[in-house]
Amino acid sequence: MKKLNTAWIIILILMIFSLPVYAGAPLDAVKINVNKVLDILRDPKLKAESAKGIKKEKLRVIYEDMFDEVEFSKRTLTRNWNKFNVDQRTEFINLFEQVLEKSYADKILDYTNEKVEFYKENMLSDTQTEVQTKIITASKEIPIFYRMILKDGKWKVYDVVVENVSLIQNYRTQFNDILLKNTPEQLLEILRKKVSKQ
Repeated sequence: MKKLNTAWIIILILMIFSLPVYAGAPLDAVKINVNKVLDILRDPKLKAESAKGIKKEKLRVIYEDMFDEVEFSKRTLTRNWNKFNVDQRTEFINLFEQVLEKSYADKILDYTNEKVEFYKENMLSDTQTEVQTKIITASKEIPIFYRMILKDGKWKVYDVVVENVSLIQNYRTQFNDILLKNTPEQLLEILRKKVSKQ
């Protein structure tokens, strides 16, 4: 009887640890990564203009760990994703990441010690959630929501909503307009040119 009870306890423990419930709560995942970004931005050794490249590289490492670039790209292109072949998808993901980095890295680097508050987590489904945060400046509060998906036991960001404007929605509109009259290859060429000018 004792052996049977022990066997049930072991099975129960294995079941609990195999469930993909939370990989350390989504809000905690955002908090950890955002605080890593803040540590880099506040680092006195990286304040000089000459350290800008090092700072961007450190931020890129955090971005790659925090974001699901494939999900980001698929949701941005929506139905157009299927028009891209495997190589085109890989190139799109890479180019899109570089475009986003250029658009937002300089804004992030302008950070001047504003406070970030992490205040709410809304489960949208078993595998999707929205973590609500806000940046508090001297004159206003800027809401920033991170939409996340659970994949392979890890919560990753697939969209960011800043002051009610979704990053995915913003680029989806632009890319849809381009793809109405152009091929995937032509969109890639537009992105290649944009990246080469950065």
